Amino acid sequence: MEKIQVRALIKINEGQLEAFKEITSQFISEVKEKDQGTLMYDWYLNEDTLECAVLEDYTDSNAALEHITHVGDLLQKLMDLGEMSLELYGSPNEELSKALDGVGAKVFPFYAGL
Repeated sequence: MEKIQVRALIKINEGQLEAFKEITSQFISEVKEKDQGTLMYDWYLNEDTLECAVLEDYTDSNAALEHITHVGDLLQKLMDLGEMSLELYGSPNEELSKALDGVGAKVFPFYAGL
């Protein structure tokens, strides 16, 4: 299975919600304008607006790498606003695996399904 899915969970620092919302709109604009292989890129806030889940689907590892290239500068700004954890579902190629080194992403290779 080539498809890559990502779930990012972000705990937003106290007092940073408005800055977080502003950068979120920048992420979405970049993805709409530049990404070619992004199938889903949805952001969800919990009821108390202190946590955000981002669900992402990419056609393959190369599309995920393209995405990282497009939002790399914004990602650092986002990290300054909260604490993020990443889970990747699928079998990333070597280049994507290297790009994930150092960010603490948990990788779940495809096992079984439809």
